[in-house]
Amino acid sequence: MKKTGKKRANRKAVSADLVVGSKVRQLRADAGLTLSELAEALGISHQQLQKYETGANRISAGMLYELARFFVIPVDQLFEGSDAEISEDVELIRARRKCHAVVDRTDSKLKLEGMAKVLRAMSGD
Repeated sequence: MKKTGKKRANRKAVSADLVVGSKVRQLRADAGLTLSELAEALGISHQQLQKYETGANRISAGMLYELARFFVIPVDQLFEGSDAEISEDVELIRARRKCHAVVDRTDSKLKLEGMAKVLRAMSGD
């Protein structure tokens, strides 16, 4: 079958994707898993999982099912708090995700400790 030249629908992540990604990150952290460990269990790359967690990529229905199955939770729990979070400033959520992505890619303890000091100083803690 010949393609008609129609463009795919806009598949950019929306605020609900940010909420689900945040929930996945929280569940992974609560389980004490690294990006690589969870990604391997799901059969995807750690880079793809990171994109899901940061809301850079949308999560398919099939992957939502696999995540819920892995964490032994109902699928709708992945959307928990979405009504409140969706009304939150989406740009603020994206900025948080970018920070998390930088931290997740850093493999130096010294650099991470430096980042923590800078973030504490900036937040006033």
